[in-house]
Amino acid sequence: MAITEKVALVLGGIKGIGRAVALALAEAGARVVTTYYDWEESLPEMQATFAPYGERQMIRRTNLLEAGQIEGLVARTIERFGRLDILVNNIERGGWPVVHGAYVPEQWDLEMATTLRAKWWVFNAALPHLKASGDGAVINFSSIAGVVGRSGPASLIFNDGYAAANRGVSLLTETWARAAAPAVRVNEIMLGIFETRHAEHTRGWGLLTAEERQALRNHTLLGRTGTISDVVKAVRFVIEDAPYMTGAVLRLDGGYVLGGEAVAPMPTGVL
Repeated sequence: MAITEKVALVLGGIKGIGRAVALALAEAGARVVTTYYDWEESLPEMQATFAPYGERQMIRRTNLLEAGQIEGLVARTIERFGRLDILVNNIERGGWPVVHGAYVPEQWDLEMATTLRAKWWVFNAALPHLKASGDGAVINFSSIAGVVGRSGPASLIFNDGYAAANRGVSLLTETWARAAAPAVRVNEIMLGIFETRHAEHTRGWGLLTAEERQALRNHTLLGRTGTISDVVKAVRFVIEDAPYMTGAVLRLDGGYVLGGEAVAPMPTGVL
């Protein structure tokens, strides 16, 4: 897919990964709609970032936990730009054990509703328009929490509900790839431990000790946390350079899931 003149809806563009992805698509020539709801203190910076794109961008305050607002967001996108070609389903609420401690029902419900349920409503509202495009692309962001759960060094950063919700995202990706084919490709980028998302520039990262942070890096084969630039490059690959890929999960985790254990030398054997 050539991004130029396509219309992209990027959820959660107020800061971090969402804003960087939306900006990258705008720079590539797309017309971009992006959303925010929380962290309104970051809104002036967000507006300044997208202002150079003038009428080719639109920022919408949207509570993605309300189905009616989601339908309104998609309708406003079509009203403004006439089409929808790309959906970047970047919405989640991750509970940190080190931040939130033991679960209360409200935290569990918020993580499930934001990370899993909202994605479903957005996709279903957008699907008819993505199909009408004839060359649509959907990217669901998920987390390796759906694979590793609350275990090992990640026990301090992944809650059970968040992990369960992310396991569900992979099921939705497969289902949606079937439902949307052949006009729309649906893929998933499963993120590891990234800056602004479970690593640097988050509240929880600052609550970890130096030893706990290093344990997470040591468990990652590449020995570092991910950067926003790593995510942006992966997004552009999936949209622009993977026309035969759908229903797939691209795990972008620096090798965390495999673990940081070294490969033992080959023994001499007994023969």
